[in-house]
Amino acid sequence: MCGIFAILNYHSDINEVRYKALGLSKLLRHRGPDWSGCKIVKNNIFCHERLAIVGLDSGSQPIISQDGSIILSVNGEIYNHLELRKMLKGDVQFMTHSDCEIIIHLYEQIGVEVVHHLRGMFSFILYDSKKERYIVARDPLGITTLYYGNHSRHPETMYYSSEMKSLQETCDQINFFPPGHVYDSETKRIERYYNPSWWNKDAPIPSTPLDLTKLRESLEKSVRRRLMAEVPFGVLLSGGLDSSLIAAIAAREAEKSLGITDSDDGSAIANWPKIHSFSIGLPGSPDLIAAQEVAKFIGTKHHAMTFSIQEGHDALEDVIYHLETYDVTTIRASTPMYLLSRKIKAMGVKMVLSGEGSDEVFAGYLYFHAAPDKAQLHLETVDRVQNLHTADCLRANKSTMAWGLEARVPFLDTDFLDIAMTIDPEEKLIKPELKRMEKYIVRKAFDTPESPYLPHHILWRQKEQFSDGVGYGWIDSLKDRAQREVTDAQLASASERWSRDTPTTKEAYWYRTMFDRQFSNPISQFTVQRWIPRADWGCPEDPSGRAQKIHDKAY
Repeated sequence: MCGIFAILNYHSDINEVRYKALGLSKLLRHRGPDWSGCKIVKNNIFCHERLAIVGLDSGSQPIISQDGSIILSVNGEIYNHLELRKMLKGDVQFMTHSDCEIIIHLYEQIGVEVVHHLRGMFSFILYDSKKERYIVARDPLGITTLYYGNHSRHPETMYYSSEMKSLQETCDQINFFPPGHVYDSETKRIERYYNPSWWNKDAPIPSTPLDLTKLRESLEKSVRRRLMAEVPFGVLLSGGLDSSLIAAIAAREAEKSLGITDSDDGSAIANWPKIHSFSIGLPGSPDLIAAQEVAKFIGTKHHAMTFSIQEGHDALEDVIYHLETYDVTTIRASTPMYLLSRKIKAMGVKMVLSGEGSDEVFAGYLYFHAAPDKAQLHLETVDRVQNLHTADCLRANKSTMAWGLEARVPFLDTDFLDIAMTIDPEEKLIKPELKRMEKYIVRKAFDTPESPYLPHHILWRQKEQFSDGVGYGWIDSLKDRAQREVTDAQLASASERWSRDTPTTKEAYWYRTMFDRQFSNPISQFTVQRWIPRADWGCPEDPSGRAQKIHDKAY
């Protein structure tokens, strides 16, 4: 992934704003430390901060078509770029080895329909100077981040950026570009292009019978697809079910590829067959212990990192700056991930696989124990998947990209989702009386005693949210610190300071003050969405898994 910044249809002389645009793009350089690019075409400017993963020698951006008429700036990866080349008609000459160049050539042949064929994580801005046409798009789930804004004095000038921080100085209106949507200046509309059958909440509740083999093979294919890279890579391994399964599948793919010397398939394992795994926690934390056992079982080169509570507290201001949020859940979980990412990048690794998305898709959070019936459970999973871009996708993207590390999320592959989200949700209901725990069908799909993917007790380990698993003392310390930082009187009068999205706990109040210190433009708050468990299901407001009564070590 990378960082993109663009000013489209500037209201004055574009050359006068070039220096300022470079400065705003520089705020994204942590996302792309490998190279910077800037291109002015007519009254538009395109800036790019590159993290080189594929096409190392020739993939600098913005990418310009052979005749110079099309400019493309992309943040992300197009996993099926080699397959898409087969769609092209005629003798098409590629100028780079970048996976993203395919977007230009497909656009030239099928126009805006290109978005329907891309498999990957991406945000891109394309400008066709011959037609004076702009195309802006974001991947189906919002794995990559993208914001847009303008100023009321010149509403015709649009600003786009991978992060909100580059917009707050110049815009008085800022919003996130919606996932699964495309903007076409010919229609002047932002329209949804990703619209699978399960996305519509008014659609009938799915009734597809469960096929465990199909589910397992689809996830394996998703992991295989995401091993496209030309740089050292690894896996984030918390020791929980989701990251452990992704790590186990990646390790198997590496084993299959031993002896492969031709890397034309774009697979990282052809060049880096030894999988490195990474975990983090407070000393002696549940995750560190479980991750070490998994790593030994699947045969990865494991790196267990520890952090202290003080180090975590010291990083909070930076975490909030990079995340651009004050959401309690996100900050709790992002801090250890942010610290771990720094250590991973220091070891020379530039890409990791991660397990985000499984809990939303398979009703894995412990509060799903309270789901009244399969219909409500399904609708809640749909809602959680639709809002991943405000929570776990945002966390995974910005916590890692703060250090120029790319995180890929196999559970959010759209082909995999078409299978997982259309299974009869009766199969996802948690039924203790039948010994069916959370994410039962995922566990069962990979419960293959003849060739086990994971140790049995890890495969059937209770859900442990990342911010809990790194050590129970982490969240406890944040609550204790907030008690010292925020007075009772301050919390009682919070609505006078923030009439919108008023914090209701001292921890939330504390984070909100740190957010305001770094994002002084009042419009910045409107890019934040907080998540709170279902109160109407009787769930507590605290988002920690330990707040749920079903947790083995509940509060």
